[in-house]
Amino acid sequence: MLRRYATIASKPPSRLRERGKSPVGLDHVWLSCPSITLRESSLTVPQFIQRQRALALWREIVRSTANITEESARKDMRQFARAEFEQHRFVNDLGHIRYLISYGKTQFQTMKVTLINSGILHE
Repeated sequence: MLRRYATIASKPPSRLRERGKSPVGLDHVWLSCPSITLRESSLTVPQFIQRQRALALWREIVRSTANITEESARKDMRQFARAEFEQHRFVNDLGHIRYLISYGKTQFQTMKVTLINSGILHE
C-alpha cells in the first residue's frame, strides 16, 4: 500500500501584494551596509538601539503619509523621506546617527504640521 503525504501548501500572498503594492521597508539599507553583518547578534547594543530608532522613524513616516489623500503628494513625501534615509545609509558614527534621527524627527514634525495646516494631511 502506498502512503499518501499531504502536500505542503504554499504561503498565501500578502495583502499588499494582492492589491498590487509592494511592502515598503528599509531592511535592505541595513543589510547592504558593509560595517554591519547579516547576523543581528553582531550588532553592538548601541548600534542595535539606533537601528531600531531609525526603523521606528521610518515606520512613523510611512504611517503618516498613508493619511495623505492626494496620491502624488503621498508619493512625493515617501520618495523624499526614502532619499534622505538612502543618502545616509553608510553612516557608522553613532553620534552622527543620533543627530540624523533627531534632525529627521524635527523635519518630519515640521512637515507634518505644514501638511495638516494646508489641508493635505488629515490626522
